[in-house]
Amino acid sequence: MQIDPTWRLAVALVLLTGAAALATYLGRLRMSRQVVLAAVRATLQLAVVSTIIIAAIQQLWSSVLFVMAMFTIGVFTTAGRVGTRAVWPWTALAMASGVLPVLAIVYLTGTTPLNGYSLIPIGSIIVGNTMTAHTLAGRRVFAALRDNIGIYDAVLALGLPRRRAIWMVVEPVAADALIPNLDSTRTVGLVTLPGAFIGVLLGGGTAIQAGASQLLVLLGIMTGQAITVVVADHLICLARLLPPDLRERLRP
Repeated sequence: MQIDPTWRLAVALVLLTGAAALATYLGRLRMSRQVVLAAVRATLQLAVVSTIIIAAIQQLWSSVLFVMAMFTIGVFTTAGRVGTRAVWPWTALAMASGVLPVLAIVYLTGTTPLNGYSLIPIGSIIVGNTMTAHTLAGRRVFAALRDNIGIYDAVLALGLPRRRAIWMVVEPVAADALIPNLDSTRTVGLVTLPGAFIGVLLGGGTAIQAGASQLLVLLGIMTGQAITVVVADHLICLARLLPPDLRERLRP
């Protein structure tokens, strides 16, 4: 299946965007404008990125730079979403802790050749999903800390260190960010056939090759997200990765 950039595609995109905007409007979600802006932004970005990828994918060094650029944008995006841009190096550390081991395992085992045609798609998938895990973890954990500041103060009053006090609040929600991908992994092939599987089939690969590719991607995402969340939670407990309001409130 190939989709050409014709007027039919333009009509379909406009209708899909309009339907999403209408649904959010009727549901009083107050996100209709954001839906439209997201669609326009995605269209412009993909037009530019598609052109860049054609050139970047030809050489390994340019592919590495492309993935590094995506990683940088991912750090900037998730740090802004959870309010940690003032301490973005710790966000970068959490994400890098998830991305690098996965890529190392994939390429050091010789599972796929190290070139632009594999690095850009695999790298972008892992970077994107570690970004998502960091965002989900930050939003959930920071909300818990704000809502349960009394527990934090009570644990401190017992003489326990700040790291332990933060963990007492964080622990019940620490793993929540991993649930969406775990559900996707458990139900793969039963509820959905994810993108990597379909992509290999559409590219002329066999069903076995498609399944192998999808399994590699799913387990890579699972590993990258797990490490990212663990490192992020650890940095949060050390009071390194906190938004300004919590850095002020969570004093030792």
